[in-house]
Amino acid sequence: MEYIAHLEALFRQYTGVSPQSLDELKAHGSDRKIFRITNGTRTLIGIYNADRAENLAFLSFSKHFRKWGLPVPEIYAEDVERGIYLEEDLGDTTLFALLSEARKQQGFSEDAVALYRKVVAVLPKFQIQAGKDLDYSVCYPRARFDRQSMMWDLNYFKYYFLKLAKITFNEQALEDDFNVFTDFLLEADQHYFLYRDFQSRNIMIREGEPYFIDYQGGRRGALHYDVASLLFDAKADIPFDVRAELLQHYFEAVADLIPISHDQFLRHYYGYVLIRILQAMGAYGFRGFYERKTHFLQSVPYAIRNLEFVLRHAEFPVTMPALIDVLQRMVRSTALRELGNVQLSLTVRILSFSYKNGLPQ
Repeated sequence: MEYIAHLEALFRQYTGVSPQSLDELKAHGSDRKIFRITNGTRTLIGIYNADRAENLAFLSFSKHFRKWGLPVPEIYAEDVERGIYLEEDLGDTTLFALLSEARKQQGFSEDAVALYRKVVAVLPKFQIQAGKDLDYSVCYPRARFDRQSMMWDLNYFKYYFLKLAKITFNEQALEDDFNVFTDFLLEADQHYFLYRDFQSRNIMIREGEPYFIDYQGGRRGALHYDVASLLFDAKADIPFDVRAELLQHYFEAVADLIPISHDQFLRHYYGYVLIRILQAMGAYGFRGFYERKTHFLQSVPYAIRNLEFVLRHAEFPVTMPALIDVLQRMVRSTALRELGNVQLSLTVRILSFSYKNGLPQ
C-alpha cells in the first residue's frame, strides 16, 4: 500500500524524524484511511483519501475555521496530489462514545446536557460568522443544499431504504410529494454554512471541550439542518425534553449573531428534521441492507421513534399524502422497530383504566 509509505515520508518531512508506529483507526461510514502516527514524543493523525475534491474541501474549510478561532484540527502538512495530509490528534473520545459510556451508570446526565449546550453554542459561529467569507467554490459535491441535493437525499431514502425494506409506495405520487416538500424547505433562508453531518460521532471531546471534524461535505444552506442533525441523531437518543431545551439554547446563540424570528424558524424546522431523518435512513439501508454491514441497522429503531415524534408533533403547512402514508406505515411496522434487537426505553401512557371488582380496599 503505497499511501502508507507516502504518509511516513510526509511525517518525516514535517517532524524531521521517522515514525515509530502507524496504527490504523476505524473510519465510520467512510472510505478514507485514517492512521495515528507517532515517533514516541509526537503523535499526529495521517489521512489518505483518493477523492481529491473531498480533500480540498476539508483542507480549505479547516484552515478557514482555524482563522475564525473555531475548534477544529490543525492541518500540519499535506500532499494533495498523493491524497494525504497530517492533522492534529484530538484523541479517541467522541461525544457519542462519552454518552454511551456515561449512560451505563447515570443515563443522560447533566454533564451530557452541559456538553451539548457547549456544542449548540458553537454551531452558529460555523454557520453564520465563518460562513460569511468561506470559499464555497471548493464545496463537495454541491456548493449549496439546493433542490438537487435534497432530491438526492430523498431518492437515497426511497431506493436504499424503502425498496430494500420492501415498503410499498406509488412512485409518481411519492415523487410529486418530494417536489412539494423540497419547495417548502427551499423557502427558508439558504445563505449560511451547512455543516451537513453535524452529529455526535463527528464531535471529539478533549479536556471537557468539544472539537469538530468531518465537515468536508459542507455547503451553503439553511440554519435548521445542522441543529436538526444533532438533536435527532438516532443512536444518541437525546431525551425529547432535553432536545427542546437545547433547541432554545441554540436559538438564543443564533439571536446573539443575527436578528431571527422564532416562529419563522419553527415553520421550517421539523421539515429539516424530517429530511435529515430520511437521509440517515437511506444511509442505514445502503450500509445495512445493501452492503450487509448489519450494525448500521441497529440505528433504524431509534430513527423510527424519531419519525413517530415528528408525525405526532409537526404541523407541515403543505400537503404530502403519499409521503405521510409511507412514514405512518413505517412507524407502525413491528419489523422495523425490532431491527438489530435494540432495547429502547419504554414510555407507557395510560389514557384510562378501571377496576374490575370495584375500588380496592
